[in-house]
Amino acid sequence: MRLSRGVRLKYKVFDSHLAEHVPSPRRRDRAYRRWIKPVLDVAVSLLLLPVVAVVAVLLVLVNPVFNRGPVFFIQPRMGRACRAFGAIKFRTMRPVARVTRRADDPLEQERITPLGRFLRRSRIDELPQVVNVLRGEMSLIGPRPDYFHHARRYVRSIPGYRRRHDVRPGISGLAQTDLGYVDCIEGTRQKVALDLRYVAEMSLRLDLYLFWRTLVTVVCRRGC
Repeated sequence: MRLSRGVRLKYKVFDSHLAEHVPSPRRRDRAYRRWIKPVLDVAVSLLLLPVVAVVAVLLVLVNPVFNRGPVFFIQPRMGRACRAFGAIKFRTMRPVARVTRRADDPLEQERITPLGRFLRRSRIDELPQVVNVLRGEMSLIGPRPDYFHHARRYVRSIPGYRRRHDVRPGISGLAQTDLGYVDCIEGTRQKVALDLRYVAEMSLRLDLYLFWRTLVTVVCRRGC
């Protein structure tokens, strides 16, 4: 798959035995992963913090009319090494009594408020996760973390799923820019194939390209 001029990523849907054998990164890419990427994550996240603060203040003002309830929402997600952490988001759904949604259950679209729909489509709801990046729990670019209780099932049932947690999860990533939101086992299998290729091919060039694609999505409001 050619991503853009000078950026190429080869991937295929893995079967049950190929999924566990992701190629090792090249030496220069190992240096990027270990040293350069964490520094860039922190630097860009610090620059984005004022933006998060401004959006949060605006939501405090408009939420009483369009989206009653708390501004922030914290959900347990599966992070690096399959450990749980609390992913922070701007809340986009009407609060209800806690119900555990099964992995194959469709997203409760009727609970999404009009303002929440805008936040989701523009991906602005993910902005608070720069705090997770500063905590060392996430990266700007990487495999998107799944809801922890669903992810535990995927680890057992989807080949290669555990390997996508060899790196920190990202606010945006290859699977999100290519597939968008998936809410079923089969969609997750496709996402894992892309995530594993990202883990193998991670580089500064690829991350910059995916960051640019994410910005285009935000500006054009083509999120999910």
